[in-house]
Amino acid sequence: MDIVLRAAVAYLFITFMLRIIGRRELSTLAPSDLVLLVVMGDLVQNGVTQSDQSVTGVFLAISTFAILTVAMSTLTFKSRRAQTIIQGEPLILIENGKPVTKNLRSERLNLDDVTEEARGQGIESVNEIKWCVLETSGSMSFIKQSN
Repeated sequence: MDIVLRAAVAYLFITFMLRIIGRRELSTLAPSDLVLLVVMGDLVQNGVTQSDQSVTGVFLAISTFAILTVAMSTLTFKSRRAQTIIQGEPLILIENGKPVTKNLRSERLNLDDVTEEARGQGIESVNEIKWCVLETSGSMSFIKQSN
């Protein structure tokens, strides 16, 4: 039971830390996906090298992470509030050609980051952007101004 509790606490802590790190750093992986992939590899490695002293312990820890990942996914699917807390909400970075400084600052982005992404999508100037939205996945969506 000790392994299950430690694994659960580690899972929640890592998910929380990844949420703090920010979307752009995580890019397209959901925090819970990243946690599962990274920690599973480490837990398996511990079991293989015998530093855990128990294959059963490794199975328990991996199972705990997998169950928590499915539980988080189900929770965010069924509850809008949980989805907002766990995954965040899309943020408007540019509105009608003007940067939304508060949102840029909260995500530790500068206008150069946004314009670089816009150029990659064929947008030459910030003035061409009606909306730039930082999605929960970390990608940016652009809607051009109407002419």
